[in-house]
Amino acid sequence: QLPLPPHLDERKVIEAISAAKDADGYHPISQGRMLAGIAGLRPCTPAGIIELLVRGGVETRGAHAVVVGRSNIVGKPVAALLMQKGEGADATVTVCHSRTADLGAFTREADILVAAMGRPRAITADMVKPGAAVIDVGIHRIEDASAPKGTRLCGDVDFDPVAEIASAITPVPGGVGPMTVAMLMHNTVAAAEAALGDDR
Repeated sequence: QLPLPPHLDERKVIEAISAAKDADGYHPISQGRMLAGIAGLRPCTPAGIIELLVRGGVETRGAHAVVVGRSNIVGKPVAALLMQKGEGADATVTVCHSRTADLGAFTREADILVAAMGRPRAITADMVKPGAAVIDVGIHRIEDASAPKGTRLCGDVDFDPVAEIASAITPVPGGVGPMTVAMLMHNTVAAAEAALGDDR
């Protein structure tokens, strides 16, 4: 699971894993195959996002997708998957990040908005195009005096106001998270089947 504790070298740990058993899809070989459009083990959260879009009937072909976040875990790979050829792809992709000037100018142009910036409720309703499909990757625990434990979970999107104008939106929790787990299981089975080959 990433991120690793700071005393561990993330790159060395990932590269020590066999690419054939890379169920998380983080190995450089897995990432390279994904960028080249070659079948393989995809990073779980980005693959889950694509699955959500396909099963949710969100048209990606020709759509303008804006990804807010450039991490190796979500931002970069989901942008790469959205721009591939095929189902759940063929989008025109813009990647924004913490140094993007006037972020709202970009997010308001998005038919599909993927929020993976790691800041609670940073995407507000005035930053979202009416009718856009919004995928919230963030998960944060924030203080809430009205909650039984004094805290509650939220995402990178200010959910209630954005939900009023979006055509579709993923909740936090219960949206992208379960899809990440499902895709991890998918990759595990795929890797096992590939290892068994014709001997099954």
